[in-house]
Order: sequence, then structure tokens, then C-alpha cells
Amino acid sequence: MDKETTAVVKQLLKSKKKIVVVGHKNPDGDAVGSCLGMSFFLNQLGHKSIVVMPNDFPDFLKWLPGCEDIVIHEKDTDVSIGLINEADLIFTLDFNSLSRVGELQQLLEDCDAKFVMVDHHQAPDDYAVVTYSDVAMSSTSEMVYHFMDALGELDALCVEVATHLYTGIMTDTGSFRFPSTTATTHRVIAHLMEIGANNAEIHQQVYDTNSADRMKLLGVALKNLNIIPEYHTAYITLSQKELDACNFRKGDTEGFVNYALSIAGIKFAVIFIENKQESIVKMSFRSKGDFSVNDFARNHYNGGGHINAAGGRSLASLSKTVTEFISILHGYKEELANAS
Repeated sequence: MDKETTAVVKQLLKSKKKIVVVGHKNPDGDAVGSCLGMSFFLNQLGHKSIVVMPNDFPDFLKWLPGCEDIVIHEKDTDVSIGLINEADLIFTLDFNSLSRVGELQQLLEDCDAKFVMVDHHQAPDDYAVVTYSDVAMSSTSEMVYHFMDALGELDALCVEVATHLYTGIMTDTGSFRFPSTTATTHRVIAHLMEIGANNAEIHQQVYDTNSADRMKLLGVALKNLNIIPEYHTAYITLSQKELDACNFRKGDTEGFVNYALSIAGIKFAVIFIENKQESIVKMSFRSKGDFSVNDFARNHYNGGGHINAAGGRSLASLSKTVTEFISILHGYKEELANAS
């Protein structure tokens, strides 16, 4: 965070404020970790801060310190409305467009609070008085660490915040294996461990506590795996019927798309997940090398994200979405062949 941005933040936080920290719809590990970490940090500075999420988050994150205090707008609508309308400041973390917060969007657009954005996705919107955006950063959770550092407040790091940020960084870097993981990322992680983040326990809580239903769903997903060798592409489909048969819960499909990407010769992987309640097909895109799934998602599926990890959605049926996707692939045949 540059000196000018830091100066503005310091001025905003000079007096005690009521602050709401907001994450994106369908929050993942980075959203939950960064929001909790920021909220705990702000409270340690003497502010009154609370996290509001548009909807619920996966069970594998519900052990995080303070997660029971997160206000879920979908469940506690009146509470979240009151908090946002009374807020002096609103921090938006791990997203850069208010369209990413679902039913909270209009409420945020109409409120009187000033906004602070902290995010690492591409093409941020211009709605905040402070925009701390860095697409080269591994995660928003790592950015929260640098945010604290820029303010000269790393002494406020406690074991709870260290745990939040470690979890967010770990999940958004695929356990530190994605290209966005830098030497600086590892130095941040080392400091978080020194503060008290228990890496083995965090990994176990997030990755090694699977329900039998989730394992069955993974089996269905792998059975539905399709490979298109000429396009160096693999995809997985999951219908609503298949999800229901495995008692699907939020977060159960986390990481499934990476199985497709791990196949030798595959440079582009997709998972299509039918959501009858929202009448959409959700898609997660992953890639290797310089093939940009962010551009692909933005150009075709009203989505976006990062070069090698992005999301999108389709209003068509599952079968039509897959058929359309395959037809679109034809235009990327040469680019995928040359991707490295």
C-alpha cells in the first residue's frame, strides 16, 4: 500500500468508528479469513467492527475464531441492514464490484458510509474512497497483513488474526502451490506461524475433515470427468439431482476442478454445477501457464477472477451450457495449443 493511500486510511481511522467488513457472495476461505482478520484487527485498534456476509460460508471454515459472530444477511436481514445503515466505514474485502454481494448490493449503494476496498482481482470498480488493489498478490488475506504493516500496526497481530490470515492465504494459493505464491508470501506465512498460527491444525481443519457425502460427491464428479484432448481441456459436470443425492452442502465441491487440471496435458479445466434454486449453472475455471481464464470468463460467462482461476455463470440448462462451452472452445484451439 503506497504512502498516499496509507495516509488516507490513517486519517479515516484516526477517531473511533463503527465499521462493517463485507465479503462477497458464496464466501470462500480467503473472503472469510481476510474479513475476520481485518475485523479483529480493527477492533484491537479500538473501533467497533463486525463482519457481514451476503450468505452462508462452508462448514470447513466454521472453526475459525469469531466466525460465530459473522452476520449472514440471508438469515439475519434486519440485523445486517441496521449495521450497514449505522456504519461510518465499510470495508469490502476480496471483491471489487458491488455486483458481487447479491442482495446486499442495493443496500450498500444507498448507504452513507465511506468505503475502503482491499482486493486482488482485476479491473476494480470506482466506489471506494480508498482502493488498495494488487492483482499480483496471492490473496486478500496477504493484503490484510500488508495493510497492517503499512499502518505500522503489526504489533496488533494476535494468534486469532494470524490464524485467519494463514487460512485465507493457504486456501487461495492452493496450499502455496499456485504461481501467485511468492517469496514474500512465504515470509508472511512464517511470521504468522511465529505469532501462533498452527499450520498443521489449520490444514487438517480445512482439508482433512471430509464428510462421507462429500467423498461420494467427489466420486460422482470424477465419474463425470470428460477430456477434450485437441483443446487440452477437461471438464466436470454435477447436476442438481446428483448434488441432492449426495446431500450437498456449501463448500462440498471446493477443489474438485483441480482434479481435472491435474491430468497430464490439460491446460484448461472447468466444473459446471447446476443450481436449480438460482436457475443458473455455476462454473469454476482453472488453467495452467498464460491461458487467461479471467478473460475467458469475462468474455463469455459474465464472470472473472485471476489469470489462472476464475468463475462464471450461465442461465442456460446444464446440457446447453456444456454444449455452448465446447462450441466456444473452437475459437481458443490455437491459444490453448500454444499456452505455456
